[in-house]
Amino acid sequence: MTTTTTEKRDVQKLQRAIVDGLEDVKAQEIKVFDTAHLSPLFERVVIASGTSNRQTKALSASVIDAVREAGFPKPRVEGEANGEWIIVDCGQAVVHIMQPNFRTYYQLEELWGEKPVRLKLGAEKPAAPSKLAPKAAAKKAADKEQPVNLRRSSAAKKGVAEAFPSKAQLKKQEAAAKPAAKKAATKTASPAAKRVAAKTAAPKPVKTVVVGAPAKKTAAKKVAAKPAARKPAAKKAPARKA
Repeated sequence: MTTTTTEKRDVQKLQRAIVDGLEDVKAQEIKVFDTAHLSPLFERVVIASGTSNRQTKALSASVIDAVREAGFPKPRVEGEANGEWIIVDCGQAVVHIMQPNFRTYYQLEELWGEKPVRLKLGAEKPAAPSKLAPKAAAKKAADKEQPVNLRRSSAAKKGVAEAFPSKAQLKKQEAAAKPAAKKAATKTASPAAKRVAAKTAAPKPVKTVVVGAPAKKTAAKKVAAKPAARKPAAKKAPARKA
């Protein structure tokens, strides 16, 4: 493998790390330009925008961390105090993080943008080989424990529902408890209590009384009951003597 090929791969790796660091903090309008033919000091110029001082500072910090994690030396930073235009010098690549008004005014694309580099934005970061095995094992363990966790969560939800029932559940419980309470009362009640309950439950029929009718009937009965008065027998006239 020649030295040129190695340097090219290093530049591509550094370029990818810078872009990943910018994407992590939502940088806007990321553009990469090949400047090897313009300057012997660096081979890439990366330009990105941040909407505020806070975001530009966060973008520079994210680029520094991504470059160091990729195995490159710590970059040098300029302009971080005000955050309007921050330059991150990564050696073979220089990153310009600017606010939109500064980017529009200075037009760095016209100065360095003769050869734009095609780059897939939003590409997934390659995982380190040493970290793949632990992650896969942790994923398998999580998949195995998932049913148990689901059962635990469902049991916990059930316990919470039982401890704090809703209004609809309370109404159902009351409706179900009423027939059971009636059955229990009828079973435990004594025969005397049952008779009393039956008497009190069944109202007696009310007789309708017509005013004057009973008096006439009773008077008729009394008249019928009295025997007929006997007439006194006629006295016989005494016989005359001859």
